[in-house]
Amino acid sequence: MAITETPRRESTTPITPRKAMATLFSFSKTNSSISSFSNQFAPPTPSHTFSESMMEENIENTESIIMKWDLRSNSKFTSLFQESRKDAKEFIKSVKDLRRAMHFLISQHTISNKLVMAQNLMQIAMHQLEKEFYQILSANKEHLNPESISSRSSHLLRSLSSNLDDEDDVSSVNEMQVSSDSMSGVERLSTLAMSDLKLIADSMIRSGYGKECIEIYRNIRKSIVDEALYRLGLEHFTSSQIKRMNPEALGHHVSKWIDAAKIAVRTLFHGERFLCDHVFTANETIRESCFSGITREGATNLFRFPELVAKSQRWPEKIFQLMNLYEAISDIWPEIESIFTYESLSVVKLQAFSSLHKLGDSIQKILSEFESSIQKNSSRALVPGGAIHPLTNSVMNYVSLLANYSGVLSDIIADSVTTPHSPFPESYFHSPSLEENPTSAVSARLAWIILVLLCKLDSKAELYNNIALSYLFLANNLQFVVEEVRTTTLKFLLGDDWLSKLDRKVKLYAANYGTLAWNKVFLCLPENLPQEMSPDAIKGYFRKFYSAFDEAYRRQASWVVLDPKLRDEIKVSIASKLVPAYQEFYDTYLAILSEERNLEVLVRFSPNNLGNYLSDLFHRTVVPKISSSSLSRVSRCLP
Repeated sequence: MAITETPRRESTTPITPRKAMATLFSFSKTNSSISSFSNQFAPPTPSHTFSESMMEENIENTESIIMKWDLRSNSKFTSLFQESRKDAKEFIKSVKDLRRAMHFLISQHTISNKLVMAQNLMQIAMHQLEKEFYQILSANKEHLNPESISSRSSHLLRSLSSNLDDEDDVSSVNEMQVSSDSMSGVERLSTLAMSDLKLIADSMIRSGYGKECIEIYRNIRKSIVDEALYRLGLEHFTSSQIKRMNPEALGHHVSKWIDAAKIAVRTLFHGERFLCDHVFTANETIRESCFSGITREGATNLFRFPELVAKSQRWPEKIFQLMNLYEAISDIWPEIESIFTYESLSVVKLQAFSSLHKLGDSIQKILSEFESSIQKNSSRALVPGGAIHPLTNSVMNYVSLLANYSGVLSDIIADSVTTPHSPFPESYFHSPSLEENPTSAVSARLAWIILVLLCKLDSKAELYNNIALSYLFLANNLQFVVEEVRTTTLKFLLGDDWLSKLDRKVKLYAANYGTLAWNKVFLCLPENLPQEMSPDAIKGYFRKFYSAFDEAYRRQASWVVLDPKLRDEIKVSIASKLVPAYQEFYDTYLAILSEERNLEVLVRFSPNNLGNYLSDLFHRTVVPKISSSSLSRVSRCLP
């Protein structure tokens, strides 16, 4: 395959012996592995030694191999790794032999034409490998994509990595590994490409051409990473753009970011880190330089988005978007720490941590503002019939949704539930079941918000002119709270003990309602029935009873008890007291009035009819609960 890039190094100008010596000595200082290698040879001797002759012969032997691939004599670039893997292996070995010969001659302080020839051959070889490196990276973008690298068998990769340390053995190992029948065609191609890249990188770095190798790798791989991030839909937003987004648009971008961030970290950056570590196994500094240059910009921009969201305008329902972002970063935090381990990439981890901190801080503030908004609710509008107040509906729906994020909230608000100056009884928001719960901080915080709601409901109950109706209002709303807790995740956070306390409150309010609403009716019947009573007295009792019952019934015909269980309990409680008393009076004195004209007008209904009347009370259309899809209405119930 041919490519047309301009060579980085041309050796068209002959190199003099003095210039070659200066270049090679400078080169040996910049490569510790070469210096240590050259130190193994003996000091120079005055005569032309046998070793010198051998090294000069090595230089002559490598000439035919290297010059075969001299780009200056070929109009088109031909990849030796694609043409013949046997030739590629021989070429890499010749570079190693040439490097060994050059080091020996340098160590002997020898200035010769052979050394100049070796330097020219090395430049030609490095130019060829530079092109090979570029060609493999460019032609195998699909086979070296981070997704396939991340999902590749870790066993195979460890096996390859452990056997790619020696230039002499690497090609045979590669061919043996890549020919495995258990590998797919894509796996063979990508594994072969990874092995070839490592082989070339090792040769270029050991020969002092690491800078050129790094530049090629970094430019190509960064473009791949940037393109992948773009395909994931990760846009670069400014703070002002985030602030101008409406809730729906922001929610859309948050959801898209969460999905993209998980793929970016667990697949894109993970795969890129593995590939970089594999290709540049021999040098950690180079690995860091490459991986940092490829991913730092994209990763930093990725983790800046949650911070911008956290710092934008707050509203109650936004807390769920923030908690989703917080949870997403927390979930991938172990991968973030394991991938971006280099000091030069600390900015990425700092940005991710900053976003996590800002999200937590914003969530705390929204919780406090939501609690404050309940306390400041100043609406004096009465709910008809003592039904469920919109504030109760919205707050309990909000709190029950918060309970679904107890894991996230426990990380955020642990040790932050402080109510030292609370005017409310501690028993309302602390109980043994809360303290035993591993998310006790969350439980206490949510119990506290519910307590703030109950106190606000007490003040709203006082707005009713009828005390009996105010108690029915409280019974209705507390029952709604109890059922919301019992049927959601809140039950596991607040516990049975907490529920029992509220249940007793509901029964107390219901009993108070029954006493106040029906006591006048009860008093219309004599407590102890006298054995003898005049017909006029009996008729008077019937009239007073019907009048009081009619007044109470008509008043309460518009009152509401939405919970069917509570509704039945209240009606049974009233009927259990009223019907037997009326039944006894009815059975005792009705016979005395049997001779009266228009008896049906005087005695308007039987005890059975009385029970039927009571059974018709408290039925109204149930107000639908606020769903998560309409959560934006929460703020309308709050000042």
